[in-house]
Amino acid sequence: MTTGFTRALLIAGMTAFGFTAAASAAESFKVRFSWKLKGEYAPLYMAKEIGAFDKAGLDVAMGEGAGAPAALTAMLQGQEDAVIMPAAFALTAISKGMPIKIAALYHPKAPLGFVSQAHSAVREPKDLEGKKFAVSVGDTLASYLPVFCKKTGIDCEKITKVTVNPQVRNTQFVAKQIDVIGTYLNVDLPLLEPIVKEKLVVLDVTKYGLALPGLSVVVSDAGIQQKPEAIARFINAIAAGVDATRKDPEKAAAVLKKEWSGSPPVEVINRQVTETLNAIPVVAGRKAGWMEAAWITDALDILKEGGELDEIKPLPTYYTNALVEK
Repeated sequence: MTTGFTRALLIAGMTAFGFTAAASAAESFKVRFSWKLKGEYAPLYMAKEIGAFDKAGLDVAMGEGAGAPAALTAMLQGQEDAVIMPAAFALTAISKGMPIKIAALYHPKAPLGFVSQAHSAVREPKDLEGKKFAVSVGDTLASYLPVFCKKTGIDCEKITKVTVNPQVRNTQFVAKQIDVIGTYLNVDLPLLEPIVKEKLVVLDVTKYGLALPGLSVVVSDAGIQQKPEAIARFINAIAAGVDATRKDPEKAAAVLKKEWSGSPPVEVINRQVTETLNAIPVVAGRKAGWMEAAWITDALDILKEGGELDEIKPLPTYYTNALVEK
């Protein structure tokens, strides 16, 4: 027989349990990619797979995007907590007054290049002149083509820019309707070579001075003020995901494939993951995502030299290592 006192104890215990469960509930954290799924994002899904987000007390929701501008706008409207995007776009946006910061940088030198087929090979910058070059929304090299032209002394006006839908760009390239695309070599090169069944011609723009920062976590200044601990836990979880991906890239590719509707073959994803890891530097004593000041200053100098920036703001305006180091 249950006494009133016993019932009171049970109710008190259940109430206490309810409070404990609520207190330990994972914190919602919304992440937007600046583009569609690709092997570059594998460390984030590996972080989820190994329980790094759970350990950080975060309920992370990751979604595809349609370009950096749209993703950043959504974040500033409070719809997202972080954007995974090329840091070069963030530097330009910050210089124009957007209240955001780079909170972690994984590719200080994005693996960018021009890709062409043998029939219209672009082996050096001058070869771009007279070629049909694909231009589409969200295309990093198309956005910074004037910077590349200025650095290499070629005439941008002699390059035929063909505006294409990003969803059909690669199809048009394979069909030889366009001569050259500007792309991330860790993403499109593994995807395209099995389709064209030949080794594509690559012009690595970093060798010609266009070393722009790529894969990064960008957050709003308001977010840093309102939820710095959650952002720091998220970034630390990604670092764990990077480490786990380095240990087992094939598993990381398989994990991503499960989340990727209409994905390419796992062999392609494997190569994307491997090339992505190759571009992430290992800095002794630092977690993945930590930034050297020179990575940012060098990129800003390149952008200013190319006419993308009117002025360079104080360095702390652009990035912070405080969240990586928490």
